[in-house]
Amino acid sequence: MSELKELLLRDPRLTLAVAESLTCGNLQAHIGRVSGASNFFLGGITAYTIDQKVKHLGVDRASADSVNCVSAAVAEQMARGAVELFGADLALATTGYAEPSAERQVKVPFAWWALAHRRGADWHVQSTRLECAGATRLQVQARVTVAAITGLLEYLRETR
Repeated sequence: MSELKELLLRDPRLTLAVAESLTCGNLQAHIGRVSGASNFFLGGITAYTIDQKVKHLGVDRASADSVNCVSAAVAEQMARGAVELFGADLALATTGYAEPSAERQVKVPFAWWALAHRRGADWHVQSTRLECAGATRLQVQARVTVAAITGLLEYLRETR
């Protein structure tokens, strides 16, 4: 994780924020373990319900309602919303199902994580789906946390 700090603090310095649902604070805790995180990590929000995603992150209610807040588009809106909310350069976001849901016809836990990077008036936004067959709720949360951090590191290595 010291590589994350090194990459974010290169000139020009970049700041990071987080918007979580599925990972429920795990991503923020993971980033906060880095010595000196206060030099780049502006904060995060756990917005677990659609109302909070709409209110704090600007997620489009109609599109989120149609997918129970679990889609690439919702994850991307959450990431962009976290950039805006915290005034950050970059943000990560997570949303998904930590367990199967018969009601939602979800047989295998899965999640979307997204990265948003604002460069002046331009945006780079990407999202990735992660399936977690056979994983427990805690394992899903851990895997998605690691996948999002790994994706951020890969992006920073390519662009810095």
